[in-house]
Amino acid sequence: MELLKNVIDFATARKLLLENLKPVERVEEVTVEEAVDRVAAEDIASDVDVPPFSRAAMDGYAVIADDTAGARPLEPVKLRRIGVVHAGEMPKQPLTQGTCIQIATGAVMPDGGDAVVMVEHTELDEGNETVHVYSPVRKGENVTKAGEDIRKGAVVIKKGETLTPGRIGALAAIGKTKVKVYEKPKVAIIPTGNEIQRPGENLQPGKIYDVNTYTLASIVKIAGAVPVIYSIVPDEMDQIRKTLDAALQNDLVVFAGGSSVGERDLIVRALENAELLFHGIAVKPGKPTLCARLNGKIVIGMPGYPTSCLTNAYALLLPAIGKIARREIQLKRVKARAGRRVASTIGRLQFLPVKIEGDTAVPVFKESGAITSMADADGYLEIPENVDIVEKGEEVEVVVFL
Repeated sequence: MELLKNVIDFATARKLLLENLKPVERVEEVTVEEAVDRVAAEDIASDVDVPPFSRAAMDGYAVIADDTAGARPLEPVKLRRIGVVHAGEMPKQPLTQGTCIQIATGAVMPDGGDAVVMVEHTELDEGNETVHVYSPVRKGENVTKAGEDIRKGAVVIKKGETLTPGRIGALAAIGKTKVKVYEKPKVAIIPTGNEIQRPGENLQPGKIYDVNTYTLASIVKIAGAVPVIYSIVPDEMDQIRKTLDAALQNDLVVFAGGSSVGERDLIVRALENAELLFHGIAVKPGKPTLCARLNGKIVIGMPGYPTSCLTNAYALLLPAIGKIARREIQLKRVKARAGRRVASTIGRLQFLPVKIEGDTAVPVFKESGAITSMADADGYLEIPENVDIVEKGEEVEVVVFL
């Protein structure tokens, strides 16, 4: 058995991985309803003013502002009401000096009107003809002018922006029904090992259910890409190479398991014609992680143990997919107090799964093969390479899972 050679630190591994990835250039057109969380592939300018007309920003009365000058609670200005305009209607007549029109929020301002008096500052007489105005207004007060929100010709969405619900709303506001976005990258996930079976099958003696395929697929989706899941590949070189060749049609290839140096860990040998960027990272867990470039595509070999696989997926795979998907993904970091004393290994960055209880980070790590180490966790601590002990109660930083 050949031991891992040339183990590199985590920061260098991450840098090498990201430097060798390029964002997807393929573009597709989708409906606005389908566009949320996608990345715009072009600048999008408005063909219309928003709003397309000047409108009331409050319920009240459209007026000529100068007519309200001097209005006081005890000395109201009296205006003649000449009509009512509701949202979606067009005013039937213009305003002239000494007149007003009752108006609803969002309704079109009548010609001649330049302000709206809020209904709270008025009183309508019993005959519904005279309005008493108790507070003056300035020109433009309580009025949204045409184009005040979006001017015709203005760029509403910039190329490269992620289409959030708010930006989707802006597209709808300018009447767009379709938008050009970058295609979601396709990430091949290849589960390996004679010992694993698909969930749902009758579990055979000596076998375990495949975990890593599903945790990795979840990471891929969170990062904005499409997981392409291959059948479980046995520990046979011909099968591994055949599956790898097929998987290279995708934008990124990820092996789940088989990256270590055991007798049947064949991934490294399957990549003998590739450029090996690294094999072995000074992290705990997840030391055997590998990365290579083959036929212009990046191939990542993840550790087989579920906790090792998933922590490295959060730390390495998530930003890698974010780059090719044109999305900058930042995991939230919060301060907490260590729930117990933790020993670490000098020279290796440790990812320690923790559960957050109040202001305390309680370690939940069992062993690398236990998926509950991650299922029970809210995030993980990164214990630096030069730290061997984290004392109970010491302030720590928790990287919070999405």
